[in-house]
Amino acid sequence: MDRLDDAAISTRLGEVPEWRREGDEIRRTVVAPDFRTAIAIVNDVAEQAENLNHHPDIDIRWRRLHLTLMTHDAGGLTEMDFKLAARIDAIAADHGA
Repeated sequence: MDRLDDAAISTRLGEVPEWRREGDEIRRTVVAPDFRTAIAIVNDVAEQAENLNHHPDIDIRWRRLHLTLMTHDAGGLTEMDFKLAARIDAIAADHGA
């Protein structure tokens, strides 16, 4: 998968406004209503990640999920990162986060 240039990354970030760029990664914090919901979100994200064969870094702190995406093989951000980011956004919304 081809690494995106800065212009493409800026455009794609406009489509996932909850995410912010930090170097060669995009990050988002999801705040779930409670711990059980946070874990349910992680389980749903894991399912999507497996389907796409693209896996985020997830740090769970009670009901806060810190998610980081980048395509390690490409050494930066690719379309796959933004595809998964949009799916994570939808999952979070479905769970009221």
